[in-house]
Amino acid sequence: MKISGFSFVRNGLKLYYPVVESIQSILPIVDEFVIAVGKGDPDDRTREAIAAIGDPKIKIIDTEWDESYFKKGIINAIQTDIAKEACSGDWLFYLQADEVVHEKYLPIIQQRCRELLHDDRVEGLLFRYKHFWGDYDHYQISHGWYPYEIRIIRNDPHIHSWQSAQSFRYFEYYEHPRQKKGHRKLRVALVDAEIYHYGWVRPPHLMQQKSRALSILHWGKKQANDFYRNQPREFDYGPLNLLPRFKGTHPAVMQERIQKMDWKEKLQYEGKPDKSRPLHKHERWKYRIITFFEQKVFKRPIGGFKNYVLLKDV
Repeated sequence: MKISGFSFVRNGLKLYYPVVESIQSILPIVDEFVIAVGKGDPDDRTREAIAAIGDPKIKIIDTEWDESYFKKGIINAIQTDIAKEACSGDWLFYLQADEVVHEKYLPIIQQRCRELLHDDRVEGLLFRYKHFWGDYDHYQISHGWYPYEIRIIRNDPHIHSWQSAQSFRYFEYYEHPRQKKGHRKLRVALVDAEIYHYGWVRPPHLMQQKSRALSILHWGKKQANDFYRNQPREFDYGPLNLLPRFKGTHPAVMQERIQKMDWKEKLQYEGKPDKSRPLHKHERWKYRIITFFEQKVFKRPIGGFKNYVLLKDV
Protein backbone atom coordinates (compact mmCIF):
# COMPACT_ATOMS: atom_id res chain seq x y z
CA MET A 1 0.00 0.00 0.00
CA LYS A 2 1.25 3.45 -0.91
CA ILE A 3 -0.10 6.75 0.46
CA SER A 4 0.60 10.08 -1.22
CA GLY A 5 0.12 13.41 0.53
CA PHE A 6 -0.78 16.46 -1.54
CA SER A 7 -1.65 20.14 -1.21
CA PHE A 8 -1.29 23.59 -2.76
CA VAL A 9 -0.21 26.99 -1.44
CA ARG A 10 0.64 30.53 -2.46
CA ASN A 11 1.99 33.30 -0.21
CA GLY A 12 1.68 30.84 2.65
CA LEU A 13 4.34 32.22 4.99
CA LYS A 14 3.37 35.80 4.28
CA LEU A 15 -0.22 35.05 5.31
CA TYR A 16 0.75 32.96 8.36
CA TYR A 17 -0.29 29.56 7.04
CA PRO A 18 1.24 26.67 9.03
CA VAL A 19 2.08 24.97 5.75
CA VAL A 20 5.45 23.59 6.93
CA GLU A 21 3.79 22.07 10.00
CA SER A 22 0.97 20.73 7.85
CA ILE A 23 3.37 18.83 5.60
CA GLN A 24 5.48 17.61 8.51
CA SER A 25 2.43 16.28 10.36
CA ILE A 26 1.77 13.45 7.89
CA LEU A 27 5.24 12.82 6.47
CA PRO A 28 5.72 9.73 8.70
CA ILE A 29 2.87 7.82 6.98
CA VAL A 30 3.13 9.02 3.36
CA ASP A 31 5.51 7.75 0.69
CA GLU A 32 5.56 11.13 -1.03
CA PHE A 33 4.12 14.61 -0.50
CA VAL A 34 3.31 16.59 -3.64
CA ILE A 35 2.61 20.30 -3.27
CA ALA A 36 1.79 22.84 -5.96
CA VAL A 37 3.49 26.09 -4.93
CA GLY A 38 2.16 29.14 -6.72
CA LYS A 39 4.53 31.99 -7.51
CA GLY A 40 3.92 34.44 -4.70
CA ASP A 41 4.78 38.02 -3.88
CA PRO A 42 8.46 39.04 -3.88
CA ASP A 43 8.55 39.15 -0.06
CA ASP A 44 7.13 35.65 0.42
CA ARG A 45 9.47 32.74 1.19
CA THR A 46 7.04 29.83 1.21
CA ARG A 47 8.84 27.77 -1.41
CA GLU A 48 12.17 28.15 0.36
CA ALA A 49 10.64 27.11 3.69
CA ILE A 50 9.09 23.96 2.20
CA ALA A 51 12.34 23.02 0.46
CA ALA A 52 14.20 23.59 3.74
CA ILE A 53 12.25 20.75 5.39
CA GLY A 54 14.82 18.66 3.55
CA ASP A 55 12.80 15.48 3.17
CA PRO A 56 13.22 13.60 -0.14
CA LYS A 57 9.53 12.63 0.01
CA ILE A 58 8.55 16.22 -0.76
CA LYS A 59 7.97 17.07 -4.43
CA ILE A 60 7.38 20.73 -5.29
CA ILE A 61 5.51 21.70 -8.45
CA ASP A 62 6.01 25.37 -9.33
CA THR A 63 2.89 27.01 -10.75
CA GLU A 64 1.64 30.37 -12.00
CA TRP A 65 -1.90 31.32 -10.98
CA ASP A 66 -4.10 32.46 -13.86
CA GLU A 67 -6.14 35.46 -12.68
CA SER A 68 -8.95 34.60 -15.08
CA TYR A 69 -9.82 31.83 -12.58
CA PHE A 70 -10.02 34.23 -9.63
CA LYS A 71 -13.74 33.72 -9.23
CA LYS A 72 -15.69 31.54 -6.82
CA GLY A 73 -12.44 29.92 -5.66
CA ILE A 74 -11.99 27.96 -8.89
CA ILE A 75 -8.24 28.56 -8.88
CA ASN A 76 -7.98 26.64 -5.58
CA ALA A 77 -9.54 23.52 -7.10
CA ILE A 78 -7.34 23.78 -10.20
CA GLN A 79 -4.20 23.97 -8.08
CA THR A 80 -5.38 21.05 -5.93
CA ASP A 81 -5.87 18.93 -9.03
CA ILE A 82 -2.39 19.80 -10.32
CA ALA A 83 -0.89 18.28 -7.17
CA LYS A 84 -3.33 15.36 -7.12
CA GLU A 85 -2.55 14.32 -10.68
CA ALA A 86 1.17 14.07 -9.85
CA CYS A 87 0.54 11.58 -7.03
CA SER A 88 1.33 7.89 -7.44
CA GLY A 89 -0.18 6.37 -4.28
CA ASP A 90 -3.14 4.04 -3.83
CA TRP A 91 -4.60 6.52 -1.36
CA LEU A 92 -4.17 10.30 -1.63
CA PHE A 93 -4.12 12.29 1.63
CA TYR A 94 -5.12 15.91 1.06
CA LEU A 95 -4.29 18.62 3.58
CA GLN A 96 -4.88 22.28 2.97
CA ALA A 97 -2.08 24.60 4.07
CA ASP A 98 -3.82 25.47 7.35
CA GLU A 99 -4.70 21.88 8.32
CA VAL A 100 -2.56 19.74 10.62
CA VAL A 101 -2.88 16.15 11.88
CA HIS A 102 -2.03 15.18 15.45
CA GLU A 103 0.58 12.42 15.60
CA LYS A 104 -1.73 10.31 17.79
CA TYR A 105 -3.95 9.74 14.76
CA LEU A 106 -1.27 8.57 12.32
CA PRO A 107 -1.38 4.83 13.18
CA ILE A 108 -5.20 4.91 13.10
CA ILE A 109 -5.25 6.53 9.66
CA GLN A 110 -2.63 4.19 8.26
CA GLN A 111 -4.48 1.12 9.55
CA ARG A 112 -7.81 2.35 8.17
CA CYS A 113 -6.26 2.83 4.73
CA ARG A 114 -4.79 -0.66 4.89
CA GLU A 115 -8.02 -2.40 5.89
CA LEU A 116 -10.09 -0.65 3.21
CA LEU A 117 -7.54 -0.85 0.40
CA HIS A 118 -9.37 -3.60 -1.49
CA ASP A 119 -12.93 -2.51 -0.62
CA ASP A 120 -13.95 -0.94 -3.91
CA ARG A 121 -17.12 0.52 -2.39
CA VAL A 122 -14.99 3.05 -0.49
CA GLU A 123 -13.85 6.03 -2.56
CA GLY A 124 -12.63 8.19 0.30
CA LEU A 125 -12.21 8.60 4.04
CA LEU A 126 -14.14 11.09 6.15
CA PHE A 127 -12.49 13.00 9.03
CA ARG A 128 -13.85 14.95 11.97
CA TYR A 129 -12.83 18.62 12.22
CA LYS A 130 -11.63 20.91 14.98
CA HIS A 131 -11.83 24.54 13.86
CA PHE A 132 -9.69 26.77 16.08
CA TRP A 133 -10.63 30.45 16.37
CA GLY A 134 -8.59 33.46 17.45
CA ASP A 135 -6.04 31.56 19.51
CA TYR A 136 -5.05 27.96 20.20
CA ASP A 137 -7.36 27.63 23.19
CA HIS A 138 -10.77 28.14 21.59
CA TYR A 139 -12.62 26.38 18.79
CA GLN A 140 -15.84 26.54 16.83
CA ILE A 141 -18.82 24.20 17.27
CA SER A 142 -21.36 26.62 15.85
CA HIS A 143 -23.90 25.52 13.25
CA GLY A 144 -22.52 26.29 9.80
CA TRP A 145 -18.99 25.07 10.50
CA TYR A 146 -18.47 21.76 8.75
CA PRO A 147 -17.99 18.97 11.34
CA TYR A 148 -16.73 16.41 8.78
CA GLU A 149 -14.93 16.49 5.44
CA ILE A 150 -13.23 14.14 2.97
CA ARG A 151 -9.45 14.25 3.21
CA ILE A 152 -8.32 10.91 1.79
CA ILE A 153 -9.39 9.74 -1.66
CA ARG A 154 -8.55 6.89 -3.97
CA ASN A 155 -6.15 7.61 -6.80
CA ASP A 156 -8.90 7.66 -9.42
CA PRO A 157 -8.71 10.04 -12.42
CA HIS A 158 -12.49 10.57 -12.19
CA ILE A 159 -12.15 12.16 -8.75
CA HIS A 160 -11.50 15.90 -8.82
CA SER A 161 -11.34 18.80 -6.42
CA TRP A 162 -14.80 20.34 -6.23
CA GLN A 163 -15.94 23.95 -6.19
CA SER A 164 -13.41 26.01 -4.16
CA ALA A 165 -11.34 22.96 -3.11
CA GLN A 166 -13.09 22.25 0.18
CA SER A 167 -13.86 18.71 -0.95
CA PHE A 168 -13.98 16.20 -3.82
CA ARG A 169 -16.46 14.60 -6.21
CA TYR A 170 -16.55 11.83 -8.81
CA PHE A 171 -16.93 13.35 -12.32
CA GLU A 172 -18.43 11.38 -15.21
CA TYR A 173 -16.90 14.06 -17.42
CA TYR A 174 -14.85 17.04 -16.33
CA GLU A 175 -15.16 20.62 -17.55
CA HIS A 176 -14.44 22.72 -14.46
CA PRO A 177 -14.79 22.43 -10.65
CA ARG A 178 -18.14 24.24 -10.54
CA GLN A 179 -19.96 22.53 -13.38
CA LYS A 180 -23.58 21.84 -12.47
CA LYS A 181 -23.92 18.35 -13.95
CA GLY A 182 -21.86 15.25 -14.56
CA HIS A 183 -20.66 14.58 -11.01
CA ARG A 184 -21.77 12.84 -7.82
CA LYS A 185 -20.84 12.63 -4.16
CA LEU A 186 -18.14 10.17 -3.12
CA ARG A 187 -18.93 7.04 -1.12
CA VAL A 188 -16.85 7.32 2.03
CA ALA A 189 -15.99 5.49 5.25
CA LEU A 190 -15.40 7.23 8.56
CA VAL A 191 -11.93 7.22 10.09
CA ASP A 192 -11.57 7.79 13.83
CA ALA A 193 -9.31 10.81 13.43
CA GLU A 194 -9.53 14.57 13.41
CA ILE A 195 -8.17 17.40 11.30
CA TYR A 196 -6.98 20.42 13.28
CA HIS A 197 -7.89 23.50 11.23
CA TYR A 198 -5.88 26.61 12.12
CA GLY A 199 -7.14 28.86 9.33
CA TRP A 200 -8.69 31.32 11.80
CA VAL A 201 -5.69 31.56 14.13
CA ARG A 202 -3.49 34.48 13.07
CA PRO A 203 -2.45 37.90 14.30
CA PRO A 204 -5.50 40.12 13.65
CA HIS A 205 -3.80 42.17 10.92
CA LEU A 206 -2.74 38.99 9.06
CA MET A 207 -6.21 37.50 9.51
CA GLN A 208 -7.61 40.53 7.73
CA GLN A 209 -5.00 40.21 4.97
CA LYS A 210 -5.83 36.51 4.56
CA SER A 211 -9.56 37.32 4.35
CA ARG A 212 -8.82 39.86 1.65
CA ALA A 213 -6.65 37.33 -0.25
CA LEU A 214 -9.45 34.75 -0.18
CA SER A 215 -11.98 37.35 -1.30
CA ILE A 216 -9.78 38.15 -4.32
CA LEU A 217 -9.91 34.45 -5.31
CA HIS A 218 -13.71 34.42 -5.03
CA TRP A 219 -14.72 37.92 -6.17
CA GLY A 220 -11.80 39.13 -8.30
CA LYS A 221 -9.26 41.80 -7.44
CA LYS A 222 -11.31 44.93 -8.10
CA GLN A 223 -14.35 43.96 -6.06
CA ALA A 224 -12.25 42.64 -3.18
CA ASN A 225 -9.98 45.68 -3.10
CA ASP A 226 -12.96 48.03 -3.19
CA PHE A 227 -14.58 46.20 -0.27
CA TYR A 228 -11.49 46.03 1.95
CA ARG A 229 -10.50 49.62 1.27
CA ASN A 230 -13.02 50.71 3.91
CA GLN A 231 -12.53 47.80 6.33
CA PRO A 232 -10.55 47.94 9.59
CA ARG A 233 -6.87 47.04 9.40
CA GLU A 234 -7.30 44.27 11.95
CA PHE A 235 -9.80 41.42 12.12
CA ASP A 236 -12.08 41.38 15.17
CA TYR A 237 -12.53 37.81 16.46
CA GLY A 238 -15.10 38.98 18.99
CA PRO A 239 -15.51 37.74 22.57
CA LEU A 240 -13.85 34.33 22.85
CA ASN A 241 -15.87 33.35 25.92
CA LEU A 242 -18.74 32.49 23.54
CA LEU A 243 -16.66 29.52 22.34
CA PRO A 244 -15.66 26.29 24.10
CA ARG A 245 -12.12 25.97 25.43
CA PHE A 246 -9.81 23.34 23.99
CA LYS A 247 -8.60 20.95 26.67
CA GLY A 248 -6.57 18.57 24.53
CA THR A 249 -3.06 18.74 23.13
CA HIS A 250 -1.92 20.21 19.85
CA PRO A 251 0.24 18.32 17.34
CA ALA A 252 3.92 18.22 18.28
CA VAL A 253 4.85 20.01 15.03
CA MET A 254 2.75 23.01 16.15
CA GLN A 255 4.44 23.55 19.52
CA GLU A 256 7.07 26.07 18.36
CA ARG A 257 4.46 28.12 16.49
CA ILE A 258 2.13 28.11 19.49
CA GLN A 259 4.94 29.28 21.80
CA LYS A 260 5.57 32.24 19.47
CA MET A 261 1.97 33.49 19.67
CA ASP A 262 2.20 37.21 20.45
CA TRP A 263 -1.26 38.70 19.85
CA LYS A 264 -3.19 37.72 23.00
CA GLU A 265 -3.38 41.35 24.12
CA LYS A 266 -5.32 42.12 20.94
CA LEU A 267 -8.00 39.50 21.62
CA GLN A 268 -11.25 39.98 23.53
CA TYR A 269 -11.78 37.24 26.11
CA GLU A 270 -15.11 38.40 27.55
CA GLY A 271 -17.83 40.99 27.12
CA LYS A 272 -20.14 41.72 24.22
CA PRO A 273 -19.41 41.91 20.47
CA ASP A 274 -18.53 45.28 19.01
CA LYS A 275 -21.81 46.76 17.74
CA SER A 276 -20.02 48.66 14.97
CA ARG A 277 -19.30 45.48 12.97
CA PRO A 278 -21.51 42.71 11.55
CA LEU A 279 -21.83 39.78 13.93
CA HIS A 280 -19.96 36.56 13.20
CA LYS A 281 -22.26 33.58 12.62
CA HIS A 282 -21.57 32.06 16.03
CA GLU A 283 -22.51 35.36 17.69
CA ARG A 284 -25.99 35.52 16.15
CA TRP A 285 -28.87 34.24 18.25
CA LYS A 286 -30.25 32.17 15.37
CA TYR A 287 -27.06 30.14 15.14
CA ARG A 288 -26.61 29.99 18.91
CA ILE A 289 -30.07 28.43 19.30
CA ILE A 290 -29.52 25.91 16.49
CA THR A 291 -26.11 25.03 17.94
CA PHE A 292 -27.66 24.45 21.38
CA PHE A 293 -30.11 21.92 19.96
CA GLU A 294 -27.36 20.24 17.91
CA GLN A 295 -25.03 19.91 20.88
CA LYS A 296 -27.40 19.32 23.79
CA VAL A 297 -30.61 17.81 22.39
CA PHE A 298 -30.13 15.94 19.10
CA LYS A 299 -26.38 15.25 19.50
CA ARG A 300 -25.94 15.65 15.74
CA PRO A 301 -25.96 18.40 13.08
CA ILE A 302 -29.36 19.73 12.06
CA GLY A 303 -29.70 20.17 8.31
CA GLY A 304 -26.61 21.47 6.60
CA PHE A 305 -25.02 20.25 3.38
CA LYS A 306 -23.11 16.96 3.29
CA ASN A 307 -20.81 16.47 0.33
CA TYR A 308 -20.51 12.70 0.77
CA VAL A 309 -22.42 9.43 1.07
CA LEU A 310 -21.37 7.75 4.31
CA LEU A 311 -21.11 3.96 4.18
CA LYS A 312 -22.18 2.81 7.63
CA ASP A 313 -21.25 -0.88 7.33
CA VAL A 314 -17.50 -0.40 6.89
